[in-house]
Amino acid sequence: MPAPAPRKNHKVLGRLSLPERTFVADALRTETVGGVLLLAAAIAALIWANTPIRESYESVRDFHVGPAALGLDLSIEHWAADGLLAVFFFVAGIELKRELVAGDLKDPRAAALPVVAALSGMAVPALVYTLVNVTGGGSFDGWAVPTATDIAFALAVLAVIGTSLPSSLRAFLLTLAVVDDLFAILIIAVFFTENLNFAALGGAAVGLGVFWLLLRGGVRGWYVYVPLALVIWGLMYNSGVHATIAGVAMGLMLRCTTRKDEGEQRSPGERIEHLVRPLSAGLAVPLFALFSAGVAVSGGALGEVFTRPETLGVVLGLVVGKAVGIFGGTWLTARFTRASLSDDLAWPDVFAVSSLAGIGFTVSLLIGELAFAGDKALTDEVKAAVLMGSLIAAVLSGVLLKIRNAKYRRLWEDEERDEDLDGIPDVYEQDNPAYHLRMAEIHERKAAEHRRLAEVTGGASEGNDGPA
Repeated sequence: MPAPAPRKNHKVLGRLSLPERTFVADALRTETVGGVLLLAAAIAALIWANTPIRESYESVRDFHVGPAALGLDLSIEHWAADGLLAVFFFVAGIELKRELVAGDLKDPRAAALPVVAALSGMAVPALVYTLVNVTGGGSFDGWAVPTATDIAFALAVLAVIGTSLPSSLRAFLLTLAVVDDLFAILIIAVFFTENLNFAALGGAAVGLGVFWLLLRGGVRGWYVYVPLALVIWGLMYNSGVHATIAGVAMGLMLRCTTRKDEGEQRSPGERIEHLVRPLSAGLAVPLFALFSAGVAVSGGALGEVFTRPETLGVVLGLVVGKAVGIFGGTWLTARFTRASLSDDLAWPDVFAVSSLAGIGFTVSLLIGELAFAGDKALTDEVKAAVLMGSLIAAVLSGVLLKIRNAKYRRLWEDEERDEDLDGIPDVYEQDNPAYHLRMAEIHERKAAEHRRLAEVTGGASEGNDGPA
């Protein structure tokens, strides 16, 4: 009886396929621009809330607008958190659907890494927060605050200090954040839903059913879906379930696979994501940051962040819990699946990206508002802790990534090299005989040009020497 063939050892964080690399590059480009706008909005909010004109900030933030008869007489701050973030979670729903049907999460073996890493990266920060508050006698209500990762803010940091990060690490961060967003949505739905209005919830469910039937029927036209989406959102808000759940539910319903027999180049989900993502990254999330990040900051207030158990738990959860959780989950997944890290990377690279995931800005601010809704002072202190923890995580990851930046630049140059100028990086054609034939022809032409240049140069030298 022949011996069983040894199991092939697969690589963790290996090179992406070319289509996946292209998709990730396009998605990250938009998110990076959005991250820069998010950072600018957060800075503007802090300046606005900590200068003599801070009363105008509070007046604008607390100004109410909307039809009271429909239960939508909301402050600008609530419109940003419940309305604009629904657009953000709509995009997150599309991203998750695409990952499940056409991306890394389609293959259970490949999906294990980001899923385990994301779960570990949420469980450990929650555990850190809980331990700090058990020891210090604080409130457990904020356990979910440090569990979130803000992909846009993280990519804004990368745009400044990690421009040459290999695509495999960028894709890992993106997929990790998508899974993270899913579990953050579940946390919001399960733990921050009170006083359900079943009539409104039933209406929202009917609206989602109509939305699904229209999609399956091939109905097109924004003028059909946008009004329906607004009705679903309004019903979801009045149901007592956080309104952002409506966004992710509609995003998950979109078809994210192409129909080749119909000549589709991109799926409806990808087309809509391409249209809506700039709105989410460039408008919705920055405006949310503008009206949520404006907390009064002073030397004494910052000092209290490290002395009060609730705020210290948030900071340590983001900075320590996220890095340890994601790195530990990744290492354990590789260890128990007998996988090995990509030859181009080292475990310190994984730790650096794990620490970058400690930037929990957008969703952490949202969960902080929900967790301490009855205590305005503590809500502001927790927001300050989120800002401080995200800043520390950004600086720490920036230092770690800078140490390896020369290595990353070499990897990035190898990924981008296209000597035969066919639009496909050479690393993806090394097993293609036609590629090697083209490269041989290119090298032969270059050699011939060098020979001709040498002959011309040599002939000119001889001609100049003769008359002399």
